Amino acid sequence: MADARSAILEKIRAVKPAGFGDKATAWQQIPRSFLVGSTLGREEILHLLEDRLLDYDATVERCVPGEIAGVVKALLEKRGKSRMAIPEGMEPAWLPNEGVDFVVDRELPFSELDLVDGVMTGCTVAIADTGSIVVRNTSGQGRRAITLVPDYHLCVVFASAVVKTVPEAMRLLQTWNTAPITFFSGPSATADIEMTRIKGVHGPRFLDVVLVLD
Repeated sequence: MADARSAILEKIRAVKPAGFGDKATAWQQIPRSFLVGSTLGREEILHLLEDRLLDYDATVERCVPGEIAGVVKALLEKRGKSRMAIPEGMEPAWLPNEGVDFVVDRELPFSELDLVDGVMTGCTVAIADTGSIVVRNTSGQGRRAITLVPDYHLCVVFASAVVKTVPEAMRLLQTWNTAPITFFSGPSATADIEMTRIKGVHGPRFLDVVLVLD
């Protein structure tokens, strides 16, 4: 047994001649030839994000900052949603003044989260290449549970928070690398071995995105 272990370790060391020394230095020395930026214009990047989200069965509505509450109200009326969970720190100007009961998530139990019509949050960054939206456990975005338990998610995304590539997003997120971070691309969906697509297994079945041109 000892000889087999030695043989395995020798093979590992042969592949990793630097050994198990300074991991941070080794990480910095890894060659990175992948795309880290974009030559696309701002409108092209936003259009790419919209295209990806629509392909994932999400809905996207554009507006300017002063129109957010009105667009939110119209989307919720269209969906028939009247009781929405929101994280602490949500911007009051984004919320309609009537027609919707907004429940602030102060560690609501899962049983109560499951009873609301949906959740509304902001986001940290959105990635056009993958159609992904990134939400942190912070003011106006909330803990991971509120973006996973309710069946419907309405997310406010500012154009200034949209990047084209994953590496761009990861560089931005390094500042908050100790906090829980959730990535999602469209409504939750999965497929079984027969390729039957099922929504809502790992999160909301329905996603509306308000894209704010700031």
